[in-house]
Amino acid sequence: MDVAKRIEEYLAGPDELRQSIAGMSAAEIDAAPIPGKWSTRQIICHIADFEPVYADRMKRVIAEEKPPLLGGDPDLFAAKLAYDQRDLEEEFQLMTAVRQHTARILKTLSPEQFQRTGIHSRDGELSLATLLDRITNHIPHHIRLIREKREAMNV
Repeated sequence: MDVAKRIEEYLAGPDELRQSIAGMSAAEIDAAPIPGKWSTRQIICHIADFEPVYADRMKRVIAEEKPPLLGGDPDLFAAKLAYDQRDLEEEFQLMTAVRQHTARILKTLSPEQFQRTGIHSRDGELSLATLLDRITNHIPHHIRLIREKREAMNV
């Protein structure tokens, strides 16, 4: 893994997400045009909710010996954390701040430190490299889902 490149990809995520919703109206952002799938607003809130979770997991793996890493249920977060009332600009600010903060720490580490591990409550042993890959790939995964929504609405 090219750590420096991966960290840059990690940092680019929020801007890429912002670009993926460019030109969408508030109604389009709140629409759920594909049955059983979240709206774009729900996706953005979900991403913002899990940024601090992943930052915490990565920090624990860096600082502690094989720390426990708790899982989280995205559907419970979506159901109970006021996604319909949240401000998208605040969500983007949170994502950006968390990633900048975490990237500053990650840039200080040696390649060997990316092999440190924690024990996830559902997925078992995960390395720092794996955690960074997962959170870096999180936004591109959801951008694909936003594109599906846009196509369904002809936006």
